[in-house]
Amino acid sequence: MPIYEYVCSNCACQFELMRPFSRSGEAAPCPKCKKPSSRKISAFAAFAKGSDGGSTAPIAGAGGGCSSCGASSCSTCGH
Repeated sequence: MPIYEYVCSNCACQFELMRPFSRSGEAAPCPKCKKPSSRKISAFAAFAKGSDGGSTAPIAGAGGGCSSCGASSCSTCGH
């Protein structure tokens, strides 16, 4: 089952919830205030191992190194 990220518009709590894809668009109850929370857009990066054992550039379509920039590695952007 996928893990989805949610944010509560009432108390700004951010949390993750594992649920089936069929329920991914449904509001989730906030663990703090119990109000309905909406799903966040998640960013991720995927890397592959090169023939030398080191990490290669991000896999196409997988996003940048972190959600705060478009760099392919944190050493480039300083995070």
